[in-house]
Amino acid sequence: MTERPQGRRQVKDLLARHGHRPRTRLGQHFLADPNLVERIVRRAGVGPGDRVVEIGAGTGTLTRALAATGATVVAYEIDRGLEPVLAETLTGSAAEVRFEDAAKVDLVAALPGGPWTLVANLPYHVGTPLLLEILRHVPQVTTMVVMVQREVADRLTAPPGSRVYGLPSVVAQLHAAVHFGFPVPATVFVPEPAVASAVVELIRVPPPPSVERAVELAAAAFNQRRKMLRRSMRSVLDDPEQVLGRAGIDPTARAEALAPEDFVRIAEAES
Repeated sequence: MTERPQGRRQVKDLLARHGHRPRTRLGQHFLADPNLVERIVRRAGVGPGDRVVEIGAGTGTLTRALAATGATVVAYEIDRGLEPVLAETLTGSAAEVRFEDAAKVDLVAALPGGPWTLVANLPYHVGTPLLLEILRHVPQVTTMVVMVQREVADRLTAPPGSRVYGLPSVVAQLHAAVHFGFPVPATVFVPEPAVASAVVELIRVPPPPSVERAVELAAAAFNQRRKMLRRSMRSVLDDPEQVLGRAGIDPTARAEALAPEDFVRIAEAES
């Protein structure tokens, strides 16, 4: 196999040769643009001595390109039907493929040492919860360069007051410096999805000690985002008015007006 990533015709021929049809229920949209694959790998900036985890290996075009940098690559793929496809694509490659559902794997135990870089075209149906879970609970993954739906990218990078600012924005921004990378059109996938995508980069930062409580407070506030904080936070604060006052937060404000750090201030004001 050549090191040049697969194009649309190569991906289609590869799938046809092994009798594999993309499975909608698994959110399978395979990367089929060599320039984009190379751009993602450059953005990740990995090389010899680095450890990379990929979630959703697909046809293996990104997997192979990552391994070609000299990095140690562990790729997760839930669909065992892709085993012969990946065996062909990764012939001669040192990448390790694990046929497991990454959402059910204890990644803390499965990815020893570190640091690790997550580089992935995340399956649409699990992308957001899996990414936030890794941010919250898998500290050895320190850098993430991931392709997600454009609307997810917009939420992760949204500032307070934005129409799409919400709990994912707060969680992501309390755990990482989040950067919008670049938009990705539907035409680079086989089959083409009905929505646009984007690459985002997240660089882990040390979270505040009260981060889990801050996330719990934010979840309650955004669960009733149309209500003022003094009402939306009744389920998680014994005396919302008093605690919000100590934190210097207007109790008549709504969740979308608060920056991620404001939820930390509320958590710290409880003690």
